[in-house]
Amino acid sequence: MLLQENTLDFQEENTVFADVIVPVAVPNLFTYRVPRDFAQHIRVGARVIVQFGKSKVVTAVIARLHHQPPQKYQAKYILELLDDAPLVTPQQIELFQWIADYYMCHVGEVLNVALPSGLKISSLSKVQFNPEFDRPELLTEREVVIIEELKKHQSLTYDELARFADVKNVYHLIKALVQKQAIIVFEEVKEKYTPKIIRKVRLNHFYEEAGYLTALLGELEKTPKQLEVILQYLRYVPVLRTPALNGKGLEKSTLTKAEISDSSLNTLLKNGILEQFDVIVSRFEEDVDFVEAPTPELSEAQKRALTEIMQSFEEKDTVLLHGITGSGKTEVYINLIEQVLAGGSQVLYLLPEIALTTQIVVRLRKVFGDKMGIYHSKFSDNERVEVWKGVISGKFQFVIGVRSAVFLPFDNLGLIIVDEEHETSYKQFDPAPRYHARDVAVVIAHKQKAKVLLGSATPAIETYYNALTGRYGLVTMKQRFGDAQLPDIRLIDVKSARKNKQAKGDFSTMMLDAIRLNFEQKEQTILFQNRRGYSPYIQCDDCDTIVSCPNCDVSLTYHYREQELRCHYCGYHESMHRTCQACGSVKLRTRGYGTEKIEEELQLLFPEAKIARMDLDTTRTKTAFQTLINEVEKGAVDILVGTQMVSKGLDFEKVSLVCIFDADKMINFPDFRATEKAFQMLTQVAGRAGRRSIRGNVLIQTNNTKQPILQQIIDGDYEGMYAQEIAERETFRYPPFTRLIKIIVKHTDDAAADKVAKDLSIKLIEKLSAARVLGPERPLVERIRNQFIYEIMIKLEKNLPLKAVKNYISEQIETISVGKEYKGCSIIVDVDCG
Repeated sequence: MLLQENTLDFQEENTVFADVIVPVAVPNLFTYRVPRDFAQHIRVGARVIVQFGKSKVVTAVIARLHHQPPQKYQAKYILELLDDAPLVTPQQIELFQWIADYYMCHVGEVLNVALPSGLKISSLSKVQFNPEFDRPELLTEREVVIIEELKKHQSLTYDELARFADVKNVYHLIKALVQKQAIIVFEEVKEKYTPKIIRKVRLNHFYEEAGYLTALLGELEKTPKQLEVILQYLRYVPVLRTPALNGKGLEKSTLTKAEISDSSLNTLLKNGILEQFDVIVSRFEEDVDFVEAPTPELSEAQKRALTEIMQSFEEKDTVLLHGITGSGKTEVYINLIEQVLAGGSQVLYLLPEIALTTQIVVRLRKVFGDKMGIYHSKFSDNERVEVWKGVISGKFQFVIGVRSAVFLPFDNLGLIIVDEEHETSYKQFDPAPRYHARDVAVVIAHKQKAKVLLGSATPAIETYYNALTGRYGLVTMKQRFGDAQLPDIRLIDVKSARKNKQAKGDFSTMMLDAIRLNFEQKEQTILFQNRRGYSPYIQCDDCDTIVSCPNCDVSLTYHYREQELRCHYCGYHESMHRTCQACGSVKLRTRGYGTEKIEEELQLLFPEAKIARMDLDTTRTKTAFQTLINEVEKGAVDILVGTQMVSKGLDFEKVSLVCIFDADKMINFPDFRATEKAFQMLTQVAGRAGRRSIRGNVLIQTNNTKQPILQQIIDGDYEGMYAQEIAERETFRYPPFTRLIKIIVKHTDDAAADKVAKDLSIKLIEKLSAARVLGPERPLVERIRNQFIYEIMIKLEKNLPLKAVKNYISEQIETISVGKEYKGCSIIVDVDCG
């Protein structure tokens, strides 16, 4: 636990020291000396600039203030204090340390992920002329040109210098000039966040009186262009009718867009008739274009659920709301949020990813307006900083966001809602900390004495187990809102369809007929295939060679639109081959179906239909989701093809048919959670159909219609799936009966990775036993980014002292890591691995 002191008795003879969290992967806090200039102003939670190592400059956060100098090293001075008031709360510092301890990483890694990039300083290497240089005869002709250019400027960046010197690589020139002591290289440190500033103009207050304004207009008749500027201003700002508006002024860009003379505007400013001034505004003001709506009226079922939730909160801090798809959980959330905000507390509403926030944000904004903050990765650095500061200032009492929103500086939380709590998107995989936002939310709520509501139609097995065993409260909603009915789900035997020649490619004629009928009835269709790109791999018909990634043990995915082969693991890409690289044959064929190929084939089959695609490739920009969703909502899309993004809480009134192209790959994936994940994904996708009065239809293509999970999906039998899964997990000692810790060993040399993994496994088995330590084993993908991978899985009973076990694991990893023979090896720990 980090000791936090917000104030100290600063005495002139006592040097003040600060323990700071630096955003790097080191185990300890570092102690710095506080300069006297700001010793009286420095506070725990404030950001400071410190030098870390020989030349690295980083943004650190004060964790503790005291008077004890470090024993092992000479404390450096803090370079700069960035904040007058702390931007990181004591509650956050405590949370950062808990996350570091629980997820077996360093507190600096937590800070690096938690703090928005806009709150970190950036350093830029620059050069300047050394005024003490007096040996011009040492310089070459090109170096003389550079020195003369530097003398004209205070300093130049490396890129600017390269342009003046007309060279691509300027580093050798800089090195030579440094050796001759002709230049000085330094780091210019700047804060990334910049407020949004709008330039405005207003009429001089002298002219707010009718007589003076009339006189001015008369005088300006001699200069008609200047008169036009004033008249344009008065159209927007009726000075005589509402003088107060003049104080607020008018954006200068509004006038310049009105095709007035820039020179006339500048003359009026120069003569003092108009005044120019700058205003700092919120980046979210332009988003406050909403139609206010009352709190939604609840149905009897929703009212009953709300009452039961409130009753459960009297006994439990965490409650699971198990409501089927379309049952109206969001309306229940809105009522709860209003009650908590009315009581003066803060609310955090978590969603698994941006695809889901887009639609729900619109609904919530109609109720809460600009009191609501939005926090996710598609926002710019500056926008994220404004939300962070808005939480501290109290501007945003309610924030909706993705998993990173758990790091926001709340200090008075009353409620955390984790919607679609089963989603794997809540788990961070890279980089550290590899945290689960749902579990961190429960910890935050415990520390701030808040309540947590977990919502899902298909809860995680662990969450449902906690609810059934009494750790969490449980509230169920078993019927859809209003007149909506659960969809009719039917299976299509693809193997039989091909055999009976009732298929076109991998589409059964039954599915194609249903899509055609739905289109003719002017209803919308969603087609789900959880694989993006055009084709999963390219294969040669003659030699069977598959085009693979040079850095990873996976095939390259073909993307038709860009005519590229891409690796979805490391990002490697190359142009599509015309011939086989192995045998030279031109018989290269695409194999399998990605969303891009399905979109193309549907366009050929239904040329009159409007077809859109929702996957990572089509939704990379900040507004792409909203644009696509708007198109679907207003009926401009007939068929929407998508990956798992289409499963996440989207609510489209006219979608009456959902087609699942291939269910088997999800069901048969080699993972102990495969059945659970397949049930969740397919149920959620199916739940997009028929969410209003018309009953929806769902078609699932499969090669094996006898799989038990498919019947459970048809029956909506979550309890049956849970009973089957929980029995298997108890037998084979998987969560929730054990904790899982995965250790991942990576090395560019396969033999070295194998040796490190085996040596580490032997050390762990000595104390933990072979029954608890499994592996090392090669994962499904054995090499990524030219690193060979081995995994060790540790299963720990719930009654074991977790902290002691983690300390032992950390000690063994440290012992392995410091050995010379293990140099270049990377060891990653993933606690509660998904």
